[in-house]
Amino acid sequence: MYDPLHDSIPGINLDYPNSYWADVSGESPDNDGQLQSDLDVDVVIIGGGFTGLSCAYYLAAEQGIKAVVLEANQTAWGCSGRNAGFVLKSSGRKSFTDMANDWGNEVMRGIYQEMAAGVDTVNNLIAQGIDCDRQAPGYLKVAHKPNKLKELIALADVQRQQFGYQVEVLSKQQVRDQYMDDQQAYGAIRYQDGFGLNPLKLAWGYQRLARQAGAKIYTGTPVINWQQQGEYQELITPNAKVRAKKVVLATNGYTPKGFHPWVNNRFLPVLSQIIVTEPLTEQQIAACNWQTNNVVMDTRALKYYYRKLPDNRILFGGRGAITGKGAEDDYYPKRLLSVLKQSFPALQRINYDYAWAGWICMSLDDIPHIYHDDQQQVFYAMGYCGAGLSFSAQAGKRLAESVAEKQLPNLPIFNRHLPKFPFAPLRRVGQWGYFQYGKIKDRYF
Repeated sequence: MYDPLHDSIPGINLDYPNSYWADVSGESPDNDGQLQSDLDVDVVIIGGGFTGLSCAYYLAAEQGIKAVVLEANQTAWGCSGRNAGFVLKSSGRKSFTDMANDWGNEVMRGIYQEMAAGVDTVNNLIAQGIDCDRQAPGYLKVAHKPNKLKELIALADVQRQQFGYQVEVLSKQQVRDQYMDDQQAYGAIRYQDGFGLNPLKLAWGYQRLARQAGAKIYTGTPVINWQQQGEYQELITPNAKVRAKKVVLATNGYTPKGFHPWVNNRFLPVLSQIIVTEPLTEQQIAACNWQTNNVVMDTRALKYYYRKLPDNRILFGGRGAITGKGAEDDYYPKRLLSVLKQSFPALQRINYDYAWAGWICMSLDDIPHIYHDDQQQVFYAMGYCGAGLSFSAQAGKRLAESVAEKQLPNLPIFNRHLPKFPFAPLRRVGQWGYFQYGKIKDRYF
């Protein structure tokens, strides 16, 4: 499997992975094919996922700039078409309490408002006619140990007091009686505005909107070399050159090794693994008391997340391999299936029909960054830390504003460069160490 820390390009015109989303989403929408002739453009966007496609749409629809998108493989081939489809008011891993301690309550509230705006942005795009199998709203954050419920209640109190956010606290019995009989659930907090959808269909919806607004989207067109020529950025693709005044880097966790000095050694790509089971029978659903399609995530350091899909399959996800070389090892989907069966003993005979992995993008400071160079020629949005479905659309919108030289809010996610990882060649060693720590923490604390 492609590994961003080892490979210089993610492939050329590769097909979608053998995922549930690729199997149920139908035919992909039209694009402009492989780029065959040289172009001179105002703005080029590298990456045809949520960030790049939403940026292309907002550049054309709101800023009057018709950009060109260059995608190495297929649109949403990366994490945008591989994720769990959770729409949440979140991004990054930094807690609101830590934000308040580091930057004060006003900044913390400003970042929360950006995360909330991300959900609004997704909803507004869906309202333009995107069919993405949206499910009923509701997000459960489940305590995987009795002591974790106290932490969730404290989080709910902060969100009520600071944001006026309505959060419901559920006891262990309420979770198991009213939602699903997860034997590893010891209570939960529930938000009423998170929901699940088909992420590949959503990305394809962004693609249609962007092309209708006038953007060009070229697939099978990786950037294999990038250099500055005076006031222009020159991008070399297999069959053509693109000269642009401004370049938006929207590759996130799929950014190749050594791709550009501005992001080199400033992110850690981490594999997330997902399985989708065979359809549950009515008897299995009843035995698990599975009454909800709400999205669910637990409190582990090495989180698990799941939801019931429209066809009664269970999507279940968690961490994957450390390197691309290990990504296809069936140990990882089998491990997820084992944890699913521990939570729902009635599913001992269930198996999975689909298993796949994808790269998420971790930042050193646990928050995403939308930033540009001093000359306002190179722009990027990276570091969603596995919670970027909704915020990536907001990031695309903010990137479009930044490219158009509009002022963004004065927040750390907009006014700070991604910090470099110390001892960057050893990032994977640090990741392995964190996984070992996470195992111990999740079991004993």
